[in-house]
Amino acid sequence: MGKRNRNKQRNQDKNGNPAGRSRDDAGWGAGYTEINKENKLFEQYYQELKIVPEGEWEQFMEALREPLPATIRITGYKSHAKEILHCLKEKYFKEIQDLEVDGQKLEAPQALSWYPDELAWHTNMSRKILRKSPLLEKFHQFLVSETESGNISRQEAVSMIPPLLLKIEPHHKILDMCAAPGSKTAQLIEMLHSDMDVPFPEGFVIANDVDNKRCYLLVHQAKRLNSPCIMVVNHDASSIPRLQIECGGKKDILFYDRILCDVPCSGDGTMRKNIDVWKKWSTSNSLQLHGLQLRIAVRGVEQLAVGGRMVYSTCSLNPVEDEAVIASLLEKSEGALELADASSDLPGLKWMPGMTSWKVMTRAGEWYADWSEVPQSRHTQIRPTMFPPADAEKLKAMNLERCMRILPHHQNTGGFFVAVLVKKDPMPWNRRFPKLRGKAAEAVGAAEEIPAETADEGGEAAAEDKPKDLEDSQESSVKKDGVCGPPPSKKMKLFGFKEDPFVFLSEDDPVFSPIQKFYNLSPTFPKFNVLTRTHEGKKRHLYMVSKELRNVLLNNSERMKVINTGVKVWSRNNDGEQFGCAFRLAQEGIYTLFPYINARIINISVEDIKVLLTQENPFLSKLENEAHEQAKKLSMGSLVLRYQPDTQNAASPQCPIELCGWRGKTSIRAFVPKNERFHYLRMLGVEVFREKIRGGPVDGKTAGEPEIGEPGEMPTVEDSGEVECEGDKGAEAKPEAPELDGEEVMEAEDSPAECTAENNEKVVTPETV
Repeated sequence: MGKRNRNKQRNQDKNGNPAGRSRDDAGWGAGYTEINKENKLFEQYYQELKIVPEGEWEQFMEALREPLPATIRITGYKSHAKEILHCLKEKYFKEIQDLEVDGQKLEAPQALSWYPDELAWHTNMSRKILRKSPLLEKFHQFLVSETESGNISRQEAVSMIPPLLLKIEPHHKILDMCAAPGSKTAQLIEMLHSDMDVPFPEGFVIANDVDNKRCYLLVHQAKRLNSPCIMVVNHDASSIPRLQIECGGKKDILFYDRILCDVPCSGDGTMRKNIDVWKKWSTSNSLQLHGLQLRIAVRGVEQLAVGGRMVYSTCSLNPVEDEAVIASLLEKSEGALELADASSDLPGLKWMPGMTSWKVMTRAGEWYADWSEVPQSRHTQIRPTMFPPADAEKLKAMNLERCMRILPHHQNTGGFFVAVLVKKDPMPWNRRFPKLRGKAAEAVGAAEEIPAETADEGGEAAAEDKPKDLEDSQESSVKKDGVCGPPPSKKMKLFGFKEDPFVFLSEDDPVFSPIQKFYNLSPTFPKFNVLTRTHEGKKRHLYMVSKELRNVLLNNSERMKVINTGVKVWSRNNDGEQFGCAFRLAQEGIYTLFPYINARIINISVEDIKVLLTQENPFLSKLENEAHEQAKKLSMGSLVLRYQPDTQNAASPQCPIELCGWRGKTSIRAFVPKNERFHYLRMLGVEVFREKIRGGPVDGKTAGEPEIGEPGEMPTVEDSGEVECEGDKGAEAKPEAPELDGEEVMEAEDSPAECTAENNEKVVTPETV
């Protein structure tokens, strides 16, 4: 007899249906039990704390029981953002306005009043309506396709707030401590690239997550943005290692200008979409998470540069996870940290000021207003840092009212908490032991030396390098009051897949000479920033990272576990050398690489783009005269297809477009992934949609009527599903399959086989039907 799957049983209700799923969730039938959106302990707790203004409790609870509106964000750093916005407002939003689906009237989508430049929108359409209604099929396909291309992100409204409050500038070094699934990370990357004329911003984003599998979800999100300034790492945020960089020929400690500290939380602000919280909510969740949240926040401010800015956020409404963590952090900083007043940073956003008084309740319903009231038997569950400071003057000086709590009923959102901290001085434990830190640096050798001036300015030896007397001193001065200081030393544990090494190419690497000549690269091209992922054999792909990320990689190979970094700029073609260069351009990195390319460029028109993106392998003669003449002068091989905006024609796209192409003997083709093809065609006003197979029934359904994501559709647009929102922490992400070791095969006449296999599925337009 086989073993019973206990996990499967445990995740089902008595009727065999998946526990925690509501009847509203797509795909579940009538035999399903409704989730009871009631929790008396939850109501008792927050009514006692007076977290909601007087007279608004019923509105608050009604909002929590309503489904969360769908919200989308247009990626703001790309020059195409305005074109996407124009397409949404003038086409899709007008088409769905005042539609009725299943008796429900759809309201016109509204721009979030507090998000800059109308780049974020919300609507009352649920996921089920979007996915199942034939009237909204084109809109849903548009969202799926543009999400895959990185031009739109589906993200909860309140999740967009923390990156905005960080006030990112292109030169900032940024750490995202608990980054997966990555929608906030994507915002940070966008802000770094606010100036598209700068291919390599000085700053970078290091995105970290403790879960190895979720790191690959993070990689997927980041890859959509094709940035050379992002690195994904896998560490416990509470003990993330101190990194080093080289500055002026000497080793220095890396301090971050901006840190996003979006910690794991109980998530009661996500009740509108995570309905499991209704039955699972308990005060013990917050009591158990408080210590971890505080350790992560402490580790964050340690690595923050003086003058830097850290945003602490949770999707919890509980002051034990919110104000209590901030108050403890401020108290132990001894004036090194200050709560910033962010009240005017997001005009139009409604929020409640932070609380200055709260109590702690056990799961059994016992209340404690002060640490002195907690019996000895509860000291392992309830800690002194969970209470407000007893000293009234100290409490007033903290300005906890500057914290921001977003309540669901105020602007039809989820619940959220956010606080902005500014670092004015080094943390006190960094100031107390500079000499001991110097000894720690000497102990690990010259390569690990920490300059004395850096230590005095707030640096500390890496956790694993601290001498024991320093650790003991810190523990006695910090942990005695219940707040963890610098984390104890931990040996880095490696889980999951073993990543290939990152190998930077030398300036005289033989791979550069043919590339330099073929594409006539500018002398300013940063060869030192090119890397590959193998020590041996032929280099299959070449990637690029920014100068500062190169610095981090070279000086910390043994300190951190890097999952992914860089953007692909070239890929090898087996027989490419016969055309003059063994490497073709990669679309992912074209916007990074194009400023340095001075040859093999064809200027194309709007009509040329339509031909190249809708026809599989058009003859050169299909191009308009100017592009045709330029193409005839070029030899076979990889090239750039460039569109320059026509300011005299307002109906045409008003942003530059660069596409990778391939010049064959008699033909030319665009080397562009299918979702990006759809993106550019929509920008040109061409309608693209799925072609359905006509014929016999598919899975018992009438021919021609398959549902989205089911068999029976031509593979014109892949239904990628919904991109996870920030509140969905804990979902597993499958790691990307490793790239094959085999080399790409050149087709007999014109182009790499990869182009046909990956990118040239039939694009369905009104002209081709």
